[in-house]
Amino acid sequence: MPWPHPDTRYFPVAQFRQRTHDTPIMTTYCIGIDTGGTYTDAVLLDTSTGRVVDWRKERTTPHDLSLGVGRVLQGLLRQSVHAREVAGLAVSTTLATNAVVEGRGARVGLFVLGHVRHFKLPVMATIFFKGGHTITGEEDEPLDIEGLVDTLPQLAGEVDSYAVCGAMSIKNPAHELVAREAIRLIDPKPVFCSHLVSSHPGMLERSATACLHARLMPLMTDFLASIQRSMLTVGLDCPVTIICGNGRGAALDRIADQAAVTMASGPAATARFGATCGFDSALVVDVGGTTTDVCLIKDGTPLLNREGCTIGEWRTHVEAVDMYTAGAGGDSHVVCHQDGRIALGGIRVQPLAMTPDLPDPHRWLNRDTDTYLVLPVAGLDPEVVGDDAILHSLAQHGPMPPSVLAARTGTGGILLEKRLERLLFLQRVVLAGFTPTDALHGLGQLHIGHGESSLRGAEVLAGQMGMTADAFCRQVVAETEAAIETILLSYLARSVWQDSPSAPLLNRRDNDLFSVRFTLKLPIIGIGAAARCFLPGVAERLGTTVAFPEHCEVGNAIGAALIAMHG
Repeated sequence: MPWPHPDTRYFPVAQFRQRTHDTPIMTTYCIGIDTGGTYTDAVLLDTSTGRVVDWRKERTTPHDLSLGVGRVLQGLLRQSVHAREVAGLAVSTTLATNAVVEGRGARVGLFVLGHVRHFKLPVMATIFFKGGHTITGEEDEPLDIEGLVDTLPQLAGEVDSYAVCGAMSIKNPAHELVAREAIRLIDPKPVFCSHLVSSHPGMLERSATACLHARLMPLMTDFLASIQRSMLTVGLDCPVTIICGNGRGAALDRIADQAAVTMASGPAATARFGATCGFDSALVVDVGGTTTDVCLIKDGTPLLNREGCTIGEWRTHVEAVDMYTAGAGGDSHVVCHQDGRIALGGIRVQPLAMTPDLPDPHRWLNRDTDTYLVLPVAGLDPEVVGDDAILHSLAQHGPMPPSVLAARTGTGGILLEKRLERLLFLQRVVLAGFTPTDALHGLGQLHIGHGESSLRGAEVLAGQMGMTADAFCRQVVAETEAAIETILLSYLARSVWQDSPSAPLLNRRDNDLFSVRFTLKLPIIGIGAAARCFLPGVAERLGTTVAFPEHCEVGNAIGAALIAMHG
């Protein structure tokens, strides 16, 4: 399939037909897809009018992304149009953003070359060697190639990819290139050099950008392959545009080597959709299953951060819409503390309501030791299952909580957590636990799954907290609204106060000694499946209004299609 140039834009329908086949004008369509950690959305837009003709929403299938993508494509093409009428496919995704927020991704080893102040990044290892260049591009001192080569055998079994960042490599990349070739000779894994992904001098941000490319590349490679498989399945043969964080489109084959440019892909599509809603200035908030993404519309246009976006602990040189992402959504893991506090954990779990054939939560759920259930992914290679004690035990005995899994495998504590984290990354297990989505089911406000499972889970945890199930579910919803409120305020505080450490104030604005209340001067535009459930309460807390535009449930998919069609 011939992929378009990175700057490809789809022509309006008349231009498209005349420039390609010089045939009579007929209606053509553009499909927009947004794949998130929880849902995969698709919309069908008429390219001449921009009108939404049809849309679909399916659960994302992390173990094989092509299944979820294929289902939404099949739904659109079966009911609405023929594949040959589709002029283009536009794809946005929050998979990269979610992986960063949740601390998932490939295990990265970072080599830093040159005399620089030592720093830490959330990678497997950061190792400093002599080398680097001066501001004029001259060698500062010879590269310690022997030290690098001696280190590699000790690191090879612990990492999936490498990042290399040399002092002033933007002026002279020689040491990065030599290091890359030395690594490849000893350990043939992907290596990412910072000069290829950033032209800015800051070592920390340049290292972070290279590390994120190395960390996200396997995830994006799998995702892009799933798009191609899904297109083949439904007979779709058209140009594909991947939405980058800066709100532009890029060719499919370019993205695998520059995975981090998709880090704000979802928020870019969010911002584009929000800019069509008729507000001069507004806060656009996408509440998904895994994260809440926030961006600002000013004078009817999304703000762009050309210096580089910040996501979690990562300050990067990735140009992107000015946005903020944090881990709070409908599928956040609800954690119950012994002191009576209810909080949202930092990971996404599968809601009890969305887990088929779930064992009765009364038999396994416990707020202290067994807050989630480990389930095997279906269809794994028997050889892979046989070589892993955890997978083998799950295959023999079925889903089980951590305490039972530890007893059966002899692996517990931190070691079990690390093994499960690795299996999650490899898409070989799924964790199911109580979530805000379950709380909404328990309150009768949502009916998209097995509400009885949610209610039983609420009964178990509420009993252990000394509450009624109804009160427990209401408290979970209130905590979710509070978490989203803090995300919004954190983004705005950063915009107003720049680097001021405002987070402690925002997280403790209501305590035993004083309380602080904030009022927004901007309206909120809500996007996403969970937005209607949580944002009215957030807007009330912040003294503002919230609007839900038509088709806001699939707003990111619409935004992706609009970017591909009009830029």
